[in-house]
Amino acid sequence: MKLYFSRNYNPRLAVAVARYLNSPVEFEFASPFSPGERDKFIKLNPNLSLPILVDGDATLWEADAIACRLARLAGSPLWPTDDAQPDLIRWLSWGHCHFVRGCDHVHFERVTKQRYGLGPIRPEIVEAGLNEFASSAAILQQHLAQRDWLVGDAVTYADFRVACVLPFADLAGLPLGDFPRVQAWHARLMEIPAWRDPFAGLDAPELPPIGAAAQ
Repeated sequence: MKLYFSRNYNPRLAVAVARYLNSPVEFEFASPFSPGERDKFIKLNPNLSLPILVDGDATLWEADAIACRLARLAGSPLWPTDDAQPDLIRWLSWGHCHFVRGCDHVHFERVTKQRYGLGPIRPEIVEAGLNEFASSAAILQQHLAQRDWLVGDAVTYADFRVACVLPFADLAGLPLGDFPRVQAWHARLMEIPAWRDPFAGLDAPELPPIGAAAQ
């Protein structure tokens, strides 16, 4: 199997899962939008996005699907298949629609656009994202009052998915300190080597510095 990835947060998520599970995959850094790469990658993913998992003649894209596949192959409880599975799916769905979305809006304006010269920051989008972050972080804060992880008593993919933007929180200026239980949960995840630095030992060029496009 081969996992095509970059350092952006959805590919980072897939690499972290593969490293956590010790999955038998070959990691290859990729840039589908680079000159000459489009024809290769559009055959693997019509969206031209990463991550992409290639297993023989089969191709799988989207981080959640890849995580499910790798966890099933490993027989790992990272993706529960028992009665906890509906709870896992609940947090994946909620994360996409609320917490991750709010974080993503702020990160895109303050970080991604500034890396690649995609225009000025739109304050109204940042404000809406911060409001979404605050309202959804309050839900996490309450849920984590008597527990360390989102589902059951151990880390699952729900934690990885919902927290996928938090390694970029400082860059994006997300006020994690306003939610100490969420901050502590993030710190617990960062104690997991595969989550803290999924790219350790891989050929993975750093992302451009913020403001590089303007230089």
